[in-house]
Amino acid sequence: MKLSEAINSRKTFAIISHPDAGKTTLTEKFLLFGGAIQTAGAVKSNKIKKTATSDFMEIERQRGISVATSVMGFMYDGMQVNILDTPGHKDFAEDTYRTLTAVDSVILVIDCVKGVEEQTERLMEVCRMRKTPVIIFVNKMDRDGKDAFDLLDELESKLSIRTRPLSWPIGIGPTFQGVYNIFNSQLKLFAPNKTKVEADTVDIADLNDPQLAEVIGNEPADTLREDLEMVEAIYEPFDRKSYLNAEIAPVFFGSALNNFGIKELLETFIDIAPVPQARDTDVRKVEPLEKTFTGFVFKIHANLDPKHRDRIAFLRVCSGKFERNQFFHHVRLDKKIKFSNPSSFMASEKSTIEEAYPGDVVGLYDTGTFKIGDTLTEGEEMQFKGIPSFSPEIFKELENLDPMKTKQLEKGIRQLTDEGVAQLFIQELLGNKKIIGTVGELQFDVIQYRLEHEYGAKCQFRALKYHKACWITSDNEAKLNEFIRIKTTDMAKDKDNNWVYLAPSEWILRLEQQNFPELTFHTTSEFKHEIVA
Repeated sequence: MKLSEAINSRKTFAIISHPDAGKTTLTEKFLLFGGAIQTAGAVKSNKIKKTATSDFMEIERQRGISVATSVMGFMYDGMQVNILDTPGHKDFAEDTYRTLTAVDSVILVIDCVKGVEEQTERLMEVCRMRKTPVIIFVNKMDRDGKDAFDLLDELESKLSIRTRPLSWPIGIGPTFQGVYNIFNSQLKLFAPNKTKVEADTVDIADLNDPQLAEVIGNEPADTLREDLEMVEAIYEPFDRKSYLNAEIAPVFFGSALNNFGIKELLETFIDIAPVPQARDTDVRKVEPLEKTFTGFVFKIHANLDPKHRDRIAFLRVCSGKFERNQFFHHVRLDKKIKFSNPSSFMASEKSTIEEAYPGDVVGLYDTGTFKIGDTLTEGEEMQFKGIPSFSPEIFKELENLDPMKTKQLEKGIRQLTDEGVAQLFIQELLGNKKIIGTVGELQFDVIQYRLEHEYGAKCQFRALKYHKACWITSDNEAKLNEFIRIKTTDMAKDKDNNWVYLAPSEWILRLEQQNFPELTFHTTSEFKHEIVA
């Protein structure tokens, strides 16, 4: 396959949302329409005793939430579709932020009952920052929720983006009959509680066609006509260039659980979403059509298959062609490495691949070679830019409950923090005390659960009162050593052996910055790209 053909036949995107908006269910329905699975298993369905395909970790099955990014691919209408299903819970926002560096567009899922929630606003901020094109799917229209026009107003005001409906709901809650696809003038009628792809489609190019009233009833037909008149009067015509520039977000309505509005969302996405795009590095912009291979690691996951204790690095291909058993240059380590078993994914199911193209996500078996953000090339020295790890908000000391399993605990906590689930700080000057930093309490539950069930190590956490972690650098080595000596009880090293100051409070941090102007207090672990505290 020619490189240009491969690039133009790929769409790589992330599905993001607030928890419980229906993101994982929507992912499954895409897989269903793509023929990748035969029956969708909704996370909370009592009728289908099957867990969501993309939530493969045991703790996700127990809690009914996604806490790790899943990677899935399938073919649809000649197009290779790569989906990255991200955690919705705010405690795992950093995993989602990193995943957004590896996609070319986003589908944002909104619950029509709850509307725009706080986490949704944060996710959109990242999309706007990266100028990532966004399609919005308003879910759960089969429930009593907010008026469609009110929702559009809320989307524009809270997410700071112009919207343009490309489908429109017929009724809401118990009166919901389906959706009218504005984009291709088709009426889609669905029956609830269907788990397979079944739909009645009626082509109605002219809304004055008597067939419209025959199908949905006189009153709903009149309401639909009035609504669509208002849509055309209020909202500017859809412009693909504006969408690709992240200036306008197309909006679709439906119910993922009941297959309402999913197919037209998928087909329109295939039609308008961007193919693999260029990526920035610290030296230049990399174009997908370049013949030489480049790619970067945006996620690491240990124990994808607990039976084999494997560790997988997820690599986004940015240019050229990735080939099995070919040597590539690991920029950070300055060494050549090759991969005998690169994998593609369907959630937890893996299959070995021979090659991959820009837009594809490749799973690389890893023995500790990779860290998040690592770049692979065919020899060029460059580093892809990503979203860094910010200072944690919650700090707790890791306490070993089983001294006989110390090695397992050490290995487990290092692998889990390499994944980006949390950050590890070691106080070498205080007997190698381990401090875990996270952005939410739920991460501690996940770490504790995975340490016990994947590594056989038991632990507990003791809360610590720290305000912020600051990475310390200075050209004045004497002043740096003086600060470390004075602040021994608040000093630690991260897993890369960098000095970190754990500030007890905001006031004390400001005071130390005044007392030691020779030192720089960084708010992230990526010193080159970040502003200081």
